[in-house]
Amino acid sequence: MILVFGKTGQLARALQSHAGVTALERDAADLSDPQACAAAITAHRPRAVINAAAYTAVDRAEDEEPLATRINADSPGAMARACVAQGIPLVHVSTDYVFDGSGDQPRLPDAPTAPLNAYGRSKLAGEQAVVQAGGAHAVIRTAWVVSGGGANFVTTMLRLGATRDALSVVGDQIGGPTPADALAEACLAAVQGLLRDPAL
Repeated sequence: MILVFGKTGQLARALQSHAGVTALERDAADLSDPQACAAAITAHRPRAVINAAAYTAVDRAEDEEPLATRINADSPGAMARACVAQGIPLVHVSTDYVFDGSGDQPRLPDAPTAPLNAYGRSKLAGEQAVVQAGGAHAVIRTAWVVSGGGANFVTTMLRLGATRDALSVVGDQIGGPTPADALAEACLAAVQGLLRDPAL
């Protein structure tokens, strides 16, 4: 069984369409409580863990950085250490917000990071906590996740376009829309690769 943190987000819903996946709701694993996250892993004894949950309110994180850091950094660190204790891999989903927003080309995994806001800082700290735990892991950075359900750029534009004659949208961002189903497949492929060879 693959244990997924998150149940209602776009990625978590896409992951649940695959056999052998168990997704945890907030009442089963409070992401603001790192020890509860670690305890959930110990209790379920999965073959692998995917962390598909996060504090994602980018603007609000400026006022709630300690909470964002607890959810996006401290809890993934606790998950990673629990995975190490059980000898199982962790796939952790991160974000392009760990970068400085400049450029228009894809980033390599070792590209320099320089987050510009609290959300980005919290997510970078989460990546670092997962790496520092020392276990079998993969960090997948994504952006602009889209699906047929949930709140995302595509569904918002479709909803607004149906009721307005004109839309005003920021024009200074470059992004690569990522289908939730494709991201789920990438996460599961990473899990299988780590199960075959934890040193990947």
